[in-house]
Formats: sequence, C-alpha cells, structure tokens
Amino acid sequence: MNAATASTPAEPRTAFDRISLRRLVLIRSVAVTGQALTLLTVHFILGFRLPLLPALAAVGCSVLLNLGSVLFHRAGTRLGERAAGFYLAYDTLQLAVLLYLTGGLENPFSILMLAPVTVAATALSRRPVIVLASLAVAAITVLGLGHEPLPWRTTPFVFPADLVFGIWMSLVLATVFIGGYTWSVAQEARRLRDAVAATQLALAREQRVSAVGALAAAAAHELGSPLATIAVIAKELARELPGDSPHAEDAALLLSQSERCRHILAELAHQPEEDGGLPYTSLPISALVEASGALYRDPRIRLIFATTGEPADNEPLVARSPEILHGLNNLIQNAVQFARHEVSVTIFWDAATVTVEVADDGPGFPPHLLGRLGEPYLSTRAGNQDHMGLGIFIAQSLLERSGATLHFDNLSEGGAHVVISWNRANLETAARAQPHAAGGIRQPVERHLA
Repeated sequence: MNAATASTPAEPRTAFDRISLRRLVLIRSVAVTGQALTLLTVHFILGFRLPLLPALAAVGCSVLLNLGSVLFHRAGTRLGERAAGFYLAYDTLQLAVLLYLTGGLENPFSILMLAPVTVAATALSRRPVIVLASLAVAAITVLGLGHEPLPWRTTPFVFPADLVFGIWMSLVLATVFIGGYTWSVAQEARRLRDAVAATQLALAREQRVSAVGALAAAAAHELGSPLATIAVIAKELARELPGDSPHAEDAALLLSQSERCRHILAELAHQPEEDGGLPYTSLPISALVEASGALYRDPRIRLIFATTGEPADNEPLVARSPEILHGLNNLIQNAVQFARHEVSVTIFWDAATVTVEVADDGPGFPPHLLGRLGEPYLSTRAGNQDHMGLGIFIAQSLLERSGATLHFDNLSEGGAHVVISWNRANLETAARAQPHAAGGIRQPVERHLA
C-alpha cells in the first residue's frame, strides 16, 4: 500500500474534451465582426489609410470558412483534436496576416495573438497546445522582423528597436505563460471530473450489487408462502396415492423439487455470515470490515482482522453502507498488493468513535507523496496503464461521504498505515435508519485469512 495506485482499473478517459464546431464558429463570427468593424471604422471614420482590400480579403476568408462549416456539417458536430487544432491554427495565421498588413507588433491589437492559444489550452491536450503556441511565437517573431507600416495622418512614427523587442518579448512570454497555465488548470479540472465520475461509477456498481441482493432476499421471502403450500399438497398426494398408481412417481418428483426450491430460497434469504448478512440490514462493524476484505485473499499474504473495542460486548451496529464497503475494499486491496507477508486490519471502538486501521509490512508510502495522497491520478507506478492512481481517491471520497476522516502515514518499523475514523453516534444513527436489524451474528475477536 505504498503508492496511491488504483485498486480498481481506471475507466477509459478521452485525451481531451471534444470541441463543438458551433462554438468555434461562434467565436470566429465574433472575431470576424470585430475585425471588419475595426477596419472600416479606422479607415473611414478615423481617417487612417489602411490597405483595406487585402485586409477585408483576409476577413472574407474567415467568413467563407464559417459558411462552409455551417453548410457542410451538422449543427451538433464535435471536432476531433486534430481538426480543432487546424481550425485554431488557421485563426492564428489569419490574425497574423491582418497584423502584417496593419503595422505588425506596433498595432495595439497584436495582443489578440494570445486568443487562439488560450482557446486551445482550455480543451486540447498538451501536444497540440505546444504546436499552436509555437506557431503563435513564430508568427509574432515574423511580425516583429517585418510588416507593412502602421498608417499615420502625419509623418510616420518610427518605433525604436528596443521598444519593438520589448513588445515581442512580452507577447512571447504571455503566450507561453497563459497557454501553459490555462492548460494546467483545465487539465486538473478534467482529471478531477473524470475521477469524480469514476467514484460515482464505483458507488453505483456497489449499490447495484446491494440492490440485487436485497431483491433476491425479498423475492425469497414472498415466494416462501406459496412454495410451502405446494410442498404440503405434494406431500399429501405422495402419501395418499397407492404405490402402484401411475401418478405416484410424479407426486414424489413434485415433492422433491419443491424441497429443492425451498432450500434455494432459504440460501437467498439468509446470506452467509461472512458476507455481512442481508444487504439492507445493520451488522457489527467487525463483520462489515471483514466483508470488505473478503474478496482480496492472496495465498502469499496473511490477512489479519482483529478487534480491540471497549467494552467488547458493546460493539457498534452499523448500516451495510456501499460507501464504506467499497472504500475499505480499495484500501485493503491496496495493502495486500504492496505487503510482503502480512496485512493487519484492526477495528477499535469506544463510546465516542469507531476506528479502522489498515497496516501492511511493505515499503510504505513514498515520503514525497504523503501530503498529496487522495489526489486523483497520483501514482508511483509510472507507465502502468492498469493503475491510474484512482484507488485512494475513490476510497477517500466514498469514506468521507459516510462521515469518516482518513489519515495516511508510515509505520516506524516500515510499512504503510491508514487510519479511518467515524463519530460513533453518526454511524449508529445511520444503522437505526435501516428498515431491518440483524441479529445473532457472531462478533469475531480475531481471524486469520490466507
């Protein structure tokens, strides 16, 4: 349990958020409208003589691209990463052409070179963002080295080379910083969203399992009465029919099959004790913890469950919560994966708290990750696609939903140590809210599982 690895395989994730074509068309429409209005205002109202026809031709290319996108694609089309990258690359080059015709970096609107890179950083993966940022830097560099002069009413103003260099440097640094920062924030948001979705999926799966068990038990209960009637009638028929009757064999078969059905329904209605009892009942905390770890048996690892509650005859009854079951599942499995010989799960309770401690004799958590445990996709198994670092995140998220607090550390003698604590009153209140209560379940003191 020395790494924040996933104890359940991560759900497949897309590399980026697919971009709506409609959104890109809308952004470009706003940009084109602004470009056209600016050109016409500066040329005809403010009186600056611009190369209007070439500039409007560049704007017209964007208008044609938008019209083609609307006419030849469905309204709800979502672009792949490469197509979205090409669209944004075009926007970068189109803006560079406009700036080249209207003064280059000396044009105050040169700051808009940051826009396509920022849009890309919010939705695309790292590689296309780097490519688009490099394209933007190259375009900014070309605009700094050569461009058409900025129009003036009087004698043209010559920008000092140092000032142009300063503008170039500020735009390059802004492109790198804003693109990188925006991408990292968006990526973290996507990772957190995917991790939360995986947590909800794990909880839904556990709830479905519990619901199926509850349905089976309820069905067994409802079918018990008619089956008992069938068994009584079959027994009467078998007793009253003479031995040489042609129906005697059929009656005996009917009786035996009714007995078989009765045994099957009895097994459905009364699950084995080690599975935690009925899925909708309350049960002792030790039974719930053992049910959580029952699936993860490794012949190489000794799995020890121990209780040290005070007093021993006052063990808290808790609800068979899917959050607690799946959360403890992940932590115990993680411990078994990294243990050398032994994993111990200790349950403690007193009048105020209920605590479960999971410890193994493995190498322990990496010290540099201790402060970050619980973050999604945090893993020390580099390059292993089966372990995407969601296990501890899912366990912590689900257990915290049940009111638990978690603490991760390393034992002084070596090995990882996780402490999960609940307020006892809250746990028992949740258990009393269940429609049925379990009874007669043996309270284990210590059990060794191999």
